[in-house]
Amino acid sequence: MIDIKVLGSGCSKCKVTESQVRRAIESLNRSDITLTKVDNVEEILKYHVMNTPAVIVNEVVKSTGRVPSVEQIIQFIKEAN
Repeated sequence: MIDIKVLGSGCSKCKVTESQVRRAIESLNRSDITLTKVDNVEEILKYHVMNTPAVIVNEVVKSTGRVPSVEQIIQFIKEAN
């Protein structure tokens, strides 16, 4: 099971990041990946993230402050296996 979290307050970059993660998951056609959107500031700070959007894979910060490409997100998922 792979757990992915997108951290962000709902800004446009955060929404695009969430969309990119969904596209990556769909392209891999895997049912063992969960996606959670985290917009609670206190929860975000638990990851010591100062810039959003952030992508967390299995509790490891993979990207902050930018929108990763679908290819980068796929790589994050492959590294988690």
